[in-house]
Amino acid sequence: MRIIVDGFGGDNAPLEVLTGCVQAVDGLGVDVTVVGDESKLRKCADENGIDISGLSLKHADTVIDVCCDPTKILKEYSDSSMAVGLKMLADGEGDAFLSAGSTGALVVGSTFIVKRIKGIKRVALATLIPTLRSNTLLLDVGANADCRPEMLAQFAVMGSAYMTRFMDIKAPTVALANIGAEPTKGRELETESYKLLETAPVKFIGNVEGRDIPLGAADVVVADGFSGNLILKTVEGMGKFFSTSLKEMFSGGIGAKLGAVMLLKKINAFKKKMDYTEHGGAPLLGTQKPVIKAHGSSNAKAFYNAVRQAKICVENNLVAEITKGLDELKTQSDEL
Repeated sequence: MRIIVDGFGGDNAPLEVLTGCVQAVDGLGVDVTVVGDESKLRKCADENGIDISGLSLKHADTVIDVCCDPTKILKEYSDSSMAVGLKMLADGEGDAFLSAGSTGALVVGSTFIVKRIKGIKRVALATLIPTLRSNTLLLDVGANADCRPEMLAQFAVMGSAYMTRFMDIKAPTVALANIGAEPTKGRELETESYKLLETAPVKFIGNVEGRDIPLGAADVVVADGFSGNLILKTVEGMGKFFSTSLKEMFSGGIGAKLGAVMLLKKINAFKKKMDYTEHGGAPLLGTQKPVIKAHGSSNAKAFYNAVRQAKICVENNLVAEITKGLDELKTQSDEL
């Protein structure tokens, strides 16, 4: 299995990319190709004492900046590390691709270079968020600010397939993010989506309010990209708030420090649960081959886990599972 990695995507590239990829080759038994300016990659490895003999390198002249118009990846930046990596994936030179670079460029590039699964209206960016019960997959979290009801129904199918294959949850529950539990709540988008989800080939349990998502109300929560991104950023902010508050609570006098020692195991477990590097990245669901978006500030650990995530998606044939669910959704829609 070969995983293609954007060597210059993210705030800490290429050092953390190379470090994480070397660890992935050793620990996961996968082949990794890192894409980017080869001379700069080798110089970084030499200066930091990283043995990259186990990696393959693919040269790419440029890097598309996060501030660039995402559509420029198709022409002006077609020689960028991200674009070259996506072309390799589309041409069968790898089984999955990951990048910590521009989200917008990755969405555009994946849509027009790798292309969508037949019948998919839009690809969706999905991410696992920690909850009281376990983890919940939230999608879309930013790829599509404006959505139509049929798109949310497809997101539900894709999210359900991901949780089945990646998290090994049989018949994951699916909910629609809304401002109330009643079927009539929300905008036209939510009320019409609710009707479609009732007949979709997923275990739909109705609407879920924002306050219930962190409690683990559903395995999959579906939203338009604008709402989903707001939910995600709020969860991330609250995670930092709780972590900082815990640190302040246990950094006082001797009593507080003793209490911290006694609760150290639980504190570390909590921190691990809130640590995005444990999951590695967000899958871009709906592409013909697996594409993973790593966090912009990813470190070596995050890149390692992003490669692990890509490997699981390939091993469990996620694309085929999504395609199967979409066929069932289309059949049910045609029967209505």
